[in-house]
Amino acid sequence: MKFYIHNRGDDLSRNLSATFKQRAEQKGLVWHEESPDIVVSIGGDGTLLQAFHKYVSQIGHVAFVGVHTGHLGFYADWKPNGIDKLIDCMTKTNLSPNVLVEYPVLEVEANSDRGAETFFALNEVTLKGIGTTLVAQLHINDEQFETFRGDGICISTPSGSTAYNKGLGGAIIHPSIEAIQITEIASINNRVYRTLGSPIVLPKHHHSDIYPVENKKIMLSIDHIHKVYDSLHSLRARVADFKVKFVRYRAFPFWNRVRDAFIGRHEE
Repeated sequence: MKFYIHNRGDDLSRNLSATFKQRAEQKGLVWHEESPDIVVSIGGDGTLLQAFHKYVSQIGHVAFVGVHTGHLGFYADWKPNGIDKLIDCMTKTNLSPNVLVEYPVLEVEANSDRGAETFFALNEVTLKGIGTTLVAQLHINDEQFETFRGDGICISTPSGSTAYNKGLGGAIIHPSIEAIQITEIASINNRVYRTLGSPIVLPKHHHSDIYPVENKKIMLSIDHIHKVYDSLHSLRARVADFKVKFVRYRAFPFWNRVRDAFIGRHEE
């Protein structure tokens, strides 16, 4: 089993990474940064997002597992005091479908004067105007749906629906559902600009095209990665053809994660 560790960079995460690497190699696991079987993320959800983008080109044969060194995250199953048990699981358990779960990924194609660029997001993609409101036409399956004016548009995955999307009033979607969600960011509605005013959920094989007003500076954010365009011609969003794999050596249901993060465990 080949593994790599991506850590947050703080003292606790760096020290835990060094300890994990030493103990894992003692158990016969092989350190391999270029093409690992498992990427261990030590930190928080942001750390795992970084690891996802580092290995997105190898997503078909890489699985992720998270160790959180801060608050409990949606992508982290393990605490620092459980790394020996995690290493033991990695040593003794093959990466079979029994221990893997797959989450949908968002694919966006940005068309600008630079040409066509394709990006993938684990949480969300946001489109915002810089120094002005965003004005854009939104099409669904090649049919014009609405004209948007406001701060921006957020397009999220099911696993990312608990992040920025939730703060915008979007729905939480279970990751077993292959879909993307489009949520408005502070829309302005009047006689000229009318929007639905509600999040829109699109299933796999549907797509949405966003056409911003030309020659307006745009900020496109793909998870934690930010790109600025002087004139973005269009953005197409859809469910990607591949999924991201997570190693689940023990059960931690999605709705339990939601409850523990936002409500807290009810004590009888």
